[in-house]
Amino acid sequence: MSFDALPPPEMARKAESVGVAKAEMDTSSTFALAVLAGAFIAVGAAFATNTLAGSSDLPYGVGRLLGGLTFSLGLILVVVAGAELFTGNNLIVMAWASGRVSTLRLLRNWAIVYVGNFAGALATAGLLYAGKQYEFGKGAVGETALTIAATKTGYGFGQAVALGMLCNALVCIAVWLCYSARTTTDKILSIIPPISAFVAAGFEHSVANMFFVPFALFVKSDTAFVAAQKAPDLSNVTWGRFLGSNLLPVTIGNIVGGGLMVGAIYWFVYLRGQRGVETPVASTSATGRALASTGQRDRSG
Repeated sequence: MSFDALPPPEMARKAESVGVAKAEMDTSSTFALAVLAGAFIAVGAAFATNTLAGSSDLPYGVGRLLGGLTFSLGLILVVVAGAELFTGNNLIVMAWASGRVSTLRLLRNWAIVYVGNFAGALATAGLLYAGKQYEFGKGAVGETALTIAATKTGYGFGQAVALGMLCNALVCIAVWLCYSARTTTDKILSIIPPISAFVAAGFEHSVANMFFVPFALFVKSDTAFVAAQKAPDLSNVTWGRFLGSNLLPVTIGNIVGGGLMVGAIYWFVYLRGQRGVETPVASTSATGRALASTGQRDRSG
């Protein structure tokens, strides 16, 4: 057994085979793992919110870096523990482009995982609200949550698409790097820099926003708490503004950034000309099913 990192051509073949396994997984397992991924990303987002709370005395970049480092926990949990994350699953386009996954299977996976991610993130936001975690730090956590949501819901449609593209290019690069990894440590070290970079730079992640904005909306409903804080303008922090002006364009941007800017490019470089040809990593549907049932770590993201 070699402990050397896989080179890019082998990473591409592995990404293709993982995409097949994801697309072939049964609905209930896919949904359950998607709920977990939504919760994992929400935990990372909550960690980042707590880190940013009360950090106004730090230089802007330092505070953002700390938030990015802590947010990395979310994707680490997804990849190492095993879960299905919509943004990472945009890389299934590599298997689709090779003809090994049908368009219907691709869209089915994305739809199930997206809904499951939303359910997991929303449930986590609800639990944190029920626990009044937003009151911690003399209300600094809640105030930070409101500020984050006000910023996110204040973007224009085109701006949100662009920020979503940049975000998921980095997220899918993190997942792509994990395909080269031989150990858990390799995976963790591959994840932290790209994820920290997208958070520090202020890029937009659809699944993270499924936590950030609903949590702020829950906090906003506590009018007594909001009145006691130095809250920003919350006129844009509404469900309608979130769904139509943030989540929709960010999701579009995430698909373009992950599916085209990363997945399609690596498919073009390493896999084109092999359309419909099964790779040695998972040469049969049985192998794909085995990966789907037992290969949690390699399928994650």
